[in-house]
Amino acid sequence: MLEVIEKIREEIRKVIIGQDEMIEALIIGLVCDGHILLEGVPGLAKTTTINSFAKSLGLNFKRVQFTPDLLPSDIIGTEIYDPKNNEFKIKKGPVFTNILLADEINRAPAKVQSALLEVMQEKQVTIGDHTFKIDKPFLTLATQNPVEQEGAYNLPEAQLDRFMLKVVVGYNTKEEEVEIARRVANGSYESIKQVAYKENIDTLKSEISKVHIDKEVEEYIVSLVFATREPDRYGLDEIAEYISFGVSPRASIDLYKGAKAYAYLKGRDFVTPVDVAHLSKEVMRHRLILSYEAEAEGISSDEIIDKVIKKVPMP
Repeated sequence: MLEVIEKIREEIRKVIIGQDEMIEALIIGLVCDGHILLEGVPGLAKTTTINSFAKSLGLNFKRVQFTPDLLPSDIIGTEIYDPKNNEFKIKKGPVFTNILLADEINRAPAKVQSALLEVMQEKQVTIGDHTFKIDKPFLTLATQNPVEQEGAYNLPEAQLDRFMLKVVVGYNTKEEEVEIARRVANGSYESIKQVAYKENIDTLKSEISKVHIDKEVEEYIVSLVFATREPDRYGLDEIAEYISFGVSPRASIDLYKGAKAYAYLKGRDFVTPVDVAHLSKEVMRHRLILSYEAEAEGISSDEIIDKVIKKVPMP
């Protein structure tokens, strides 16, 4: 089934130059049923990548542009009165899809985030007195702009915790940017074809579930997580004051699932500690709650996770 993954990559690369980490994260999210948060400045093709990804899979795809005046009913749907039949009817919103692109997710207020949270966690939607299950697979792929201040909100910790991975999308290399400019100026992008189907996704999930993970690697995953909660016990006294709350149990679950998927993408049927370390930042950076001291001194989650990875011994 690795050839299916390679075909998906090839289709996306028809319109996206570089950004391999972002593409890899989307594939891991797909096979692990995990939501993905992409953070980066405007113009890095986050939205285009997600759109291309959905097209290559042939899955239903909806996009919602999050704005400060967005209402919960704009994303989940609402009851509409039908005067002809003297009854209320359900009008379903864009969350009734397979891939939901929540563009600039940090621009919408708390009520909207709360409505989205139910869909992300429970895979269901409540409209009035009615509850509907969402078709599988269902992924929320969200983007946010780290430099926006006007009309932007911080996402609640409970919602951030529901994202399996947070990928920080960086600029392309000079060579890649030349190729981007050339393709856009000449309009030389190819159209994207569907190269995978739902049954392929189910087969991939089944194969990934068989990837072996040693007890020592399992303990390594949990040790990394616990080092963010009890840094003193792991000889990390210098970072203790910078952490208000360590990462949640979902970090252990997602790191476990993600490491198996990553190993499979690399063509292996077993997980190595390097696989775990590779995904640690993406899994933990948005779940680590920093103290006021860390913010005052400009210390980031990534710096703290780097210290944790260096200190916790690899099996």
